[in-house]
Amino acid sequence: MRMVQRGFVIWLLAGLGGCDQNTISSHEIRQRMDASRDVVKVFGKTLKSHLQQAMQQGGPVAAIEVCHEKAPEIARQLSQKTGWDIHRTSLKPRRQPPDEWERQVLEEFEKRKAAGEPVKKLEFHQIVEKDGKPVFRYMKAIETQPVCLVCHGKNVAPVVAEKIRQLYPNDQATGFDVGDIRGAFSVIQPLDKPFTQVSVSLEDNS
Repeated sequence: MRMVQRGFVIWLLAGLGGCDQNTISSHEIRQRMDASRDVVKVFGKTLKSHLQQAMQQGGPVAAIEVCHEKAPEIARQLSQKTGWDIHRTSLKPRRQPPDEWERQVLEEFEKRKAAGEPVKKLEFHQIVEKDGKPVFRYMKAIETQPVCLVCHGKNVAPVVAEKIRQLYPNDQATGFDVGDIRGAFSVIQPLDKPFTQVSVSLEDNS
């Protein structure tokens, strides 16, 4: 597993155009990693809370509607609080398709999973150039849970499938099994300003 991951790092670094991990200190890299993990955790917990409430009150169709509205709202709130780009993506997207860097990371996650690495341990960070500027990028895999199959599984109920078609005409995010990589959280931190620790809690987080 380590050989696979190391090879991936070397392969990606080859295309960075001189931007590498030496542009910031190892201490700052750890800080940015920890901050990325924190913001991803808040994103996941907040969205899960809203979805659980919707499921209890209105079932899967209500949960889809809430996810459609709340997921981008949570991402916007966290992005505004931190000044970073925070979102979710997948090789089989429902909303936001991956960019090329994200696609490569997601494909490597699949290889690492196939090699026996637990999905909940899959994460990756790197300094790359985006739009002509160096950025710190982080991704954390999202594991498919049993409850996810209601909207993302292989046997989605017709009423649920119809709501998905209404809200996401180009949806690809079905056909998953428990334990699959559903997608990943993605965080982009600009490096043009010094790193400062920020609070990533949300008022409606529970």
